[in-house]
Amino acid sequence: MKTLVKAYSVTKAYSGHVALDNVSFEVPEGSVFGLLGPNGSGKTSFIRILTGITVPDAGECLYNGKPVLPGYMNHIGYLPEERGLYRKMKVQEQLEYLGRLKGLEKKEARQRAVSWLARLGLDSWGGRNVEDLSKGMQQKVQFIATVLHKPEFLILDEPFSGFDPINADMIKNEILQLAASGVTIMLSTHNMSSVEELCDHIALFNKGKLVLNGNVKEIKSRYNSGMWAISFRGNWVNFSNALWTGARLAEKTEDKGVLTGIVELLPGNTINHVLATLLNAVEIVSVQENLPSMHKIFVREIGGNDMLNQTALTE
Repeated sequence: MKTLVKAYSVTKAYSGHVALDNVSFEVPEGSVFGLLGPNGSGKTSFIRILTGITVPDAGECLYNGKPVLPGYMNHIGYLPEERGLYRKMKVQEQLEYLGRLKGLEKKEARQRAVSWLARLGLDSWGGRNVEDLSKGMQQKVQFIATVLHKPEFLILDEPFSGFDPINADMIKNEILQLAASGVTIMLSTHNMSSVEELCDHIALFNKGKLVLNGNVKEIKSRYNSGMWAISFRGNWVNFSNALWTGARLAEKTEDKGVLTGIVELLPGNTINHVLATLLNAVEIVSVQENLPSMHKIFVREIGGNDMLNQTALTE
């Protein structure tokens, strides 16, 4: 897979505080890449370097194999956590203006603004001032401004902050559609449920260091603790009796006549060994590796209660 963004030994310090400490990782082209970590971990410092707002003290960021330069920002859409719109300006006029700053012709900017406003349910608000809109509606406008010029790379910093569940799902769907069209997306967030839904690669920062990086599925497999979800038809007594030499039953549920047991393999056993025993006792419906959530993995990597509290508030 081609690399779109490469960070090589990036280091940045402010007044003696090391914000980024020798950070190196790659963002695959076409991926939805989660940039994760607690407050103060270095995420915002990295984004500022990637967007050319600041420069690293050492190391470099490459975009398409070239150093970060001001001109390449027309290929990027950046939605900062601190939103900024001209409150006295009309919504559609503002979108057209911001689109033209990104290189769009006036007619094209107008057509795209009208289309996106309708797409996000704001078509009747284009002639109103930004200050007349609710916070959530303003965030939709900011999102439109970020994607209006059809960037090839999107950087979204806490894009779901302040949205109700319905509008958060609307923006998630738009992100998924953009990703399906080939746009590479970097998502900086504390919301672990969004990471599970959207991201295929992640980089986890803590105290300026990169502590975890890679493909989400591969990371989950790496942290697998031998837990499996086995769905079957039969009864719990036969299931439990068949398990006892190979696995421990940790949890059980039932839905429409199908029973599901979460089992933990005992040392020296494999899932194939357990299934061979179960086949004589119950009718197996499905078997799935019960991988840990990203939330649990992150808490384990970072330690302490800070990350746990931050992610719990958003899940």
